Amino acid sequence: MTDHAAQDTRQAIVEACREMNRSGLNQGTSGNISVREGTGEGPGLLITPSGMPYDRMGAGDIVAMGLDGQVRAAGKPSSEWRFHVDILRARPEVGAVVHAHPTACTSLAIMGRAIPPVHYMVAICGGRDIRCAPYATFGTEALSRHALAALEGRTACLLAHHGMIALGATLDQAMWRAVEVETLARQYLGCLPLGEPPELSDDEIARVLDRMTGYGHAG
Repeated sequence: MTDHAAQDTRQAIVEACREMNRSGLNQGTSGNISVREGTGEGPGLLITPSGMPYDRMGAGDIVAMGLDGQVRAAGKPSSEWRFHVDILRARPEVGAVVHAHPTACTSLAIMGRAIPPVHYMVAICGGRDIRCAPYATFGTEALSRHALAALEGRTACLLAHHGMIALGATLDQAMWRAVEVETLARQYLGCLPLGEPPELSDDEIARVLDRMTGYGHAG
């Protein structure tokens, strides 16, 4: 990645963080974003700094890290840097990771609930459901392990008592997916007062997955 491209990526991360808060996808400084980058120092990522309000964040505050978990320049990365690094190392097709605490997703995560196939758009995350990873303290290796397991064969998951993670080949795709997952969570929550909603069959989800190739940001 050239210096100019890296600067553009840094600015795109800043703008995405601000959009998360404007849209209600996140509140305060709790979310974080990373984007894969390759430099002469080897494969790595650009990630949001720890605890900095988004309206004060600039492109120069974005932290460069290697996929070995080492910080490459001045700055303190997000406290959740570990699962960002581990996801990007384990999933070469992923170019960006978005983590946030949207209200509906987090409400389901507090209850330890996955999002079942109550709407065909669940398939944008790669399968029949959006899993909820078991709880572990934020920023820990245990949380990263749980997240990787919940994301196996998927591009989004919930984190128990915590929030959600959405992946994408690009930052735009990861942000789009995060918004769609929060929408699905709101729809599911809206059904629950009426009882457990009916679910689409595995065969139908397989048909949807087949038809979604190239759909919007999904393919």
